[in-house]
Amino acid sequence: MNVRKLLGAALGALLLGSGAAAADTVKVGIIGPFSGPFALQGKNFQAGVEAYMALNGKTVKGNDVEVIYRDLPAANPAQARALAQELVVKDKVQYLGGVYFTPDAMAITPLLEQANTPLVIFNAATSAIMKTSPLVVRTSFTTAQTTTPLGKVVIDNGVKKVISVVSDYGPGIDAEGAFKKAFEAAGGQVVDAIRMPMNTNDFSPIMQRVKDSGAEAVFAFLPSGPTTLGFVKAFNETGLKKAGTKLFAPGDLTQESDLPALGDAAAGMLTTFHYAVSHDSPENKTFVEAASKAIGNPAELSFPSVGAFDGMHVIYKMIEATEGKQDAAKAVDAVKGLSWTSPRGPVSIDADTRHITENIYLREVTKQADGTYINKEIQTFENQKDPGLAAK
Repeated sequence: MNVRKLLGAALGALLLGSGAAAADTVKVGIIGPFSGPFALQGKNFQAGVEAYMALNGKTVKGNDVEVIYRDLPAANPAQARALAQELVVKDKVQYLGGVYFTPDAMAITPLLEQANTPLVIFNAATSAIMKTSPLVVRTSFTTAQTTTPLGKVVIDNGVKKVISVVSDYGPGIDAEGAFKKAFEAAGGQVVDAIRMPMNTNDFSPIMQRVKDSGAEAVFAFLPSGPTTLGFVKAFNETGLKKAGTKLFAPGDLTQESDLPALGDAAAGMLTTFHYAVSHDSPENKTFVEAASKAIGNPAELSFPSVGAFDGMHVIYKMIEATEGKQDAAKAVDAVKGLSWTSPRGPVSIDADTRHITENIYLREVTKQADGTYINKEIQTFENQKDPGLAAK
């Protein structure tokens, strides 16, 4: 056996052996952007985790739950894989969670079966992730899921011609395809489609192309963070909104933490999404109070927090079902078909796809009496599965 094979065998033994017996402490490894340009999203992961543990305790069936965070500042599949290996081998975690970007999730999933470790995705939103391993469960959303209802919404708002503008990676391509399918089925026409590099920060050439297209509206998808803020500002500053061109998007473009900076630029904008901090329910009021304490500044609270909160609910149910022992297949089987009332509304884990079924809401950016802005829910699309996953 050559050196490479020996090293591979040694890693395999470490992965299979890590935490295989019952343990007094069950470790959960969370990978997310805790520094860099997307650090606010990682901060929301942590707020959701801490809120869940504050409300539900830090023990499950006599096992203490310990959370270990690992920083992945931006999409970096090689680093994501290395962090996951380190958490499993060195830190001996029994569960992995988090993951903001799709390419990172795709790099981690090939490790799961050998590691005997489930991955609960708090954000990464490409439908195809669920096909890469039977040990993945998702508690966030997919862009196809949040986008599909928007096709009819745009038609209902009197728009027949749209230009599509998306970031050129998995979720963007999913969003582009889902919107086009739904919009055309409702009688609309996509007159042009633009895919931008993920690191695009000068949107003026894009806005000029929008002007030249003759479209009545723009459908846009970009990953939440500095780019979405820049895109919406550019849409206004180049005069498109003033000229009557409408902007529709999934809720990534109007996350609550950006609304103070967007202000009037986003007023009246319609988006479809799975969660708004302003969602009116007793469960959400309890969650927002706990998560606001955890994050420190309530104005920074946004949608990744609820994916993390519900992700911890799923992990706790897995720990309960396995009684603290490491058995990834049993853990995942235990949450297939699981249903509960989330801060976002009624949800369940689809037994076949392991993806979350949830309500999708049409929201309008609305100015309140105190001068702050919220995503006000004005219509509900109930029990939405992932049409992107169904298509695949």
